[in-house]
Amino acid sequence: MLDVEWLVADKSVEYSDALEYMEKRVELIHSGQAKELVWLLEHPPLYSAGTSSKEVDLLSPNRFPVFETGRGGQYTYHGPGQRVIYVMLDLRKRQKNVRAYVNALENWMINTLSKFNIKGERRSKRIGVWVRRTDLNQPNREDKIAAVGVRVTRWITLHGISLNVSPNLEHFSGIVPCGIGGYGVTSFEDLGQHVGSSEIDMELYDEFYSSFGVKAEMGLVE
Repeated sequence: MLDVEWLVADKSVEYSDALEYMEKRVELIHSGQAKELVWLLEHPPLYSAGTSSKEVDLLSPNRFPVFETGRGGQYTYHGPGQRVIYVMLDLRKRQKNVRAYVNALENWMINTLSKFNIKGERRSKRIGVWVRRTDLNQPNREDKIAAVGVRVTRWITLHGISLNVSPNLEHFSGIVPCGIGGYGVTSFEDLGQHVGSSEIDMELYDEFYSSFGVKAEMGLVE
């Protein structure tokens, strides 16, 4: 039996529905009644607040719905053109180390980006995956292409990654993304890579094993 189920949503998923689904799935994983899961989807436009969010970082509180969530981190944006990746893994089967898990998520994104000739990088004091904007002749500028926000309950993971494919980047102006000022946000499209989510999904699938050491079972579209 393969270890991890892999599902791709075929339509936008409401944020509240996703939270409810994750909570239920985590309970089933913890009790051994369900497989671990990687769930790829898209949300309608919204801002979500992590446990470290500061009200001052919500610059446009009436622009989109704002959701409080139990994940780590601060404010982030979700919306069309962004691949949201919720990862529900059992760390009891692996290393019980949240930092190592976050590193694995970042490595997964960096390896996937490299397949599209995008050099993603990690920063020790800035979570997520960053791109140097040498294409703009601004060698000191770095933009975030993937945000990471996780929650771990009884060593089962929730939430995960938001990878910018072709979202409206102006929508990020309503927050200080992840509470980190002075940096921009980018996407595949912004970097000149006009690819669809389905193509990116396949590379994510192929790179998953090298990052987490388990195979994923491609499930039916949910």
